Amino acid sequence: MNKPEAKRILNEVLGYFKESGQELLFKCPSCNHHKRKLSVNLDKNAFKCWICDYRGRNLRRLVRRHGSYIQLSKWDQITNRFDLANFADLFMDQSSHEEEIKVELPPEFKTLTSKKLPMIANPAYRYLRERGLSKDDILKWKIGYCFDGQYRNRIIIPSFNDDGDTNYFIARSYNGDSYKYKNPRASKNIVFNELFIDWEQDLVIVEGVFDAIVAGNAVPILGSTLRADSRLIQKIVYNDTPVYIALDPDAEAKERKIIQTLMKYDIELYKIDVSGYEDVGSMPKEIFERRKQQASFIDNDNYLLMNLLMAI
Repeated sequence: MNKPEAKRILNEVLGYFKESGQELLFKCPSCNHHKRKLSVNLDKNAFKCWICDYRGRNLRRLVRRHGSYIQLSKWDQITNRFDLANFADLFMDQSSHEEEIKVELPPEFKTLTSKKLPMIANPAYRYLRERGLSKDDILKWKIGYCFDGQYRNRIIIPSFNDDGDTNYFIARSYNGDSYKYKNPRASKNIVFNELFIDWEQDLVIVEGVFDAIVAGNAVPILGSTLRADSRLIQKIVYNDTPVYIALDPDAEAKERKIIQTLMKYDIELYKIDVSGYEDVGSMPKEIFERRKQQASFIDNDNYLLMNLLMAI
């Protein structure tokens, strides 16, 4: 990194700064505290506000969120980041140019978001409550159920694309059916509930939809793999979104592939410890939040070390 040029760009983006050892001290653009409490370290490629705890392990986030396109382009030049101007060229060999197909909810679908529910809704509602879901969770995720039909005795959790159209749904048995899930025959190359994803905030990648409900701003990957050319990967790369990986403890191979793909595009990455639980969905939310705060930052060096330790 060209440090003099980096300082000049940060000065343009964040304003006047003071130098204190290896750190540059700015006024924080997040909390606007009157003192210079945003600490920026060029060597560590990290920043932290000591007032509001606004932080990150990639200074590009500061420039992208608070600077202009020209300033971001200059930053990418001095840090040798690949050019996203021809973003589509990164994924030329992918099939996600296919148009996303709308998916109809089952005709028997009934919502669980109403204040007054019929007696037949009690088993479905009780199942969700026993899994730790709150009324707010049910409302936010627009959860319903089917009492009869093809998806009889199943919880229905719909997914909405960026236009608000249904593009998938999860159908989970709530009465002990041997087939827990019976999902529609539709493409899984979607961003589940993209309508509600904030790409400017940290994104958690999890296995299933109940994990995502616990994790907050999260996307379930809905399958055994996540292709490098998937819509989800494209969205993360395009928005330069920081990612937290929180897959099931037995999904190490899948996790490694996702990490390798995102590292190739210089995405800020963290790994959340899920040990001691079957999955994120079985964690109390307060424990998940604590573990997210304690998540391990992943870079090339510690990722190689992590792989070596796994191989022992």
